[in-house]
Amino acid sequence: MKLIRHGAQGNEKPGLVDRNGGYRDLSAIVRDIAGPALAKDSLDRLRMIDPGSLPLLPPGTRLGPCVGGTRNFIAIGLNFADHAAETGAPIPSEPIIFNKAPSCISGPNDPVIIPKGAAKVDWEVELAVVIGARASYVHANEALDYVAGVCICNDVSEREFQMERGGTWTKGKGCPTFGPVGPWLVTLDEVPDLKDLRMSLDVAGQRMQSGSTATMIFDVPQLVAYTSHFMMLEPGDIITTGTPPGVGLGMKPPRYLKPGEEMVVRIDGLGEQRQTVVAFDDWTAKVAAGEPTH
Repeated sequence: MKLIRHGAQGNEKPGLVDRNGGYRDLSAIVRDIAGPALAKDSLDRLRMIDPGSLPLLPPGTRLGPCVGGTRNFIAIGLNFADHAAETGAPIPSEPIIFNKAPSCISGPNDPVIIPKGAAKVDWEVELAVVIGARASYVHANEALDYVAGVCICNDVSEREFQMERGGTWTKGKGCPTFGPVGPWLVTLDEVPDLKDLRMSLDVAGQRMQSGSTATMIFDVPQLVAYTSHFMMLEPGDIITTGTPPGVGLGMKPPRYLKPGEEMVVRIDGLGEQRQTVVAFDDWTAKVAAGEPTH
């Protein structure tokens, strides 16, 4: 299945994608794509529904983050061998874990806002894992039993905040709109091989990132198991698993996002994101004027 959340920001409703790519409303069946709805038995029940029996959503309906109720938004650093080489960093002996603020989560096509005072906003196409059952001290060989599905994440990053302001990476990773997820939460039965998914990201029509999950250092089961040894993972939690080469930081000279540019983010079988970059002052002016911001 491909599950969605649709509607106004903060008031998203559940839905799914039918065989023809149409969006159908699930709000009469489940309250949200969150919490108990992510459990295996709940997903099995949703699979039994004829999508054609559900209301069809109108074209242009906003897609929100594909999962709700996220309490932990975990990211993995330097998890692609070719990206580590691009940055000049050694291959990690264990996964590098850091936090993205859950408040940074946004819809797949919502604008990305350059934070106040920021000058080095970067992009990162990533495969994200959505937890479906409480996980603590799980083993890698059973880790996928705790996964509801996967989706695209753009791990937007402000490199000065991340690397030049002291402390941990978290400072540059959790600004508002720095966590677009979706468009779909894709259940694992629709993903033949998590170790062989092509990934790409374009900025202003130019291909910046092109890679594959084949170069991941630690795979999805390893990351779920490893993370569960350091914190309790709950349904709706997200682990975003690292990025292939081609980030702005790795270019010579570095190249960062500018207002008005569009990012197009793709992973095989998981859909596409499109985000327009907006300057902080322009965004706040829109908010003050009561104009639509999505």
